[in-house]
Amino acid sequence: MIITCPHCKKQHNIDEKRIPPNVRMARCQGCGQQFPLDIPREETPPPPPPQPAPIEAAPAQESPSSTPRASQETTRRIGVSLSKGGVGKTTTSVNLAAGLALAGKKVLLVDTDTQGQSSFMLGVKPKGGLTELVTGELPPQEAIIQARKNLWILAGGKSLAGLKRLIDRKDYGGELTIAEALTPLEKDYDYVVVDTSPGWDPLTVNVLFYVNELMTPVSLEVMSIQGFGEFLKSIASIQKFRKEVELRYILPTFRDMRVKRGSEFLEEIEKIYGDKVCSPIRYNVRLSEAPAYGQTIFEFAPGSNGAQDYRDLVRKVTGEPDLFT
Repeated sequence: MIITCPHCKKQHNIDEKRIPPNVRMARCQGCGQQFPLDIPREETPPPPPPQPAPIEAAPAQESPSSTPRASQETTRRIGVSLSKGGVGKTTTSVNLAAGLALAGKKVLLVDTDTQGQSSFMLGVKPKGGLTELVTGELPPQEAIIQARKNLWILAGGKSLAGLKRLIDRKDYGGELTIAEALTPLEKDYDYVVVDTSPGWDPLTVNVLFYVNELMTPVSLEVMSIQGFGEFLKSIASIQKFRKEVELRYILPTFRDMRVKRGSEFLEEIEKIYGDKVCSPIRYNVRLSEAPAYGQTIFEFAPGSNGAQDYRDLVRKVTGEPDLFT
C-alpha cells in the first residue's frame, strides 16, 4: 500500500502486513518527521464464551506461594521526567526506587540519561545496561544488575547515544523500542522506575510510550515552573496517541523556607493540581553529598530532612501511610 507523508508529501510503498499491530507512528525517510499511521486492521473475532465446568467438579485449591507475583498485581511503571534539568530527577528516581525497595517492593530502576548518574549514585559499575539489552549484546541477566536488596538497575550512559540513532533509523515503531525491551521483563518486579534526561529526545518519547504514571519534579523557581508548563504541552501531544500515560505526581523540590517566592509558587501549584502535588522535598545538603559515597539518602543520612521527605514520597506512591513506622 502507498502512504503519503502529510509534511513533505513523499509517498512510501510499504507492506502493511509487516507492520506490528501496536505501531501507531511512522517516520518519513524524506523529511524525517513523524506522522500517525492510519491503516485498517482486520478485527480479531472475540473468543468463544467459556463453558461452565461440570457440576461435580470440585474447585482447584492453590496456595498463595504457588501463584506468580505478576498474576496477583500489575507492575507499576513510573517515569520521573521534566524537560528542564537541575530539578532533582535523578536524585528522586534513585531515592524513590531505594525507598520502595526498603519497603519490601521489588524494584527495577531504568536510567535513560546519557550521563549515567543513577549507577554512580548507587555506587555500582555495570558492564552494560539499557543499550546492550535493546541491541541484544547482553542478555537480561547480565544487563540488569542488583544494586541493593530488592533493587535492580538497568544503567544508562554514553552508549545511549547509539540507541537514539537506532531509534531514529526505524521507519515505524521507533517510539516503542524501550517498551518492547522492558515489557517482557517487568513481571519480576512490583515497580519499574524510569529516570529520563533533560530535554525532549527519542528516548524521552520512548519512556512516555512505556510508563503509565508520570512523576514530575519541579524546583520552586521561575524557570522550572516555566519548563513545567512546556512539558505539559508535550505530554498532551503524546496522550493523543497513548491515553494510558497520566501525570500522577507533581513533586516540588528544593523547598527553602527562607525564599518567599518559593512558597507562593507552591501555593499556586497546589490550588491548580490538588492531590497530585506531593509533600515538598526540602533543600538539604545531605542529598547532594550522598552520591559522592555511592549511597542513597537512607544510607548516608537516614535522620535528615531529605530522608524524611523521600519516605513521605514512598508512602504517597504506595498508598501505605504506615510504612517505616
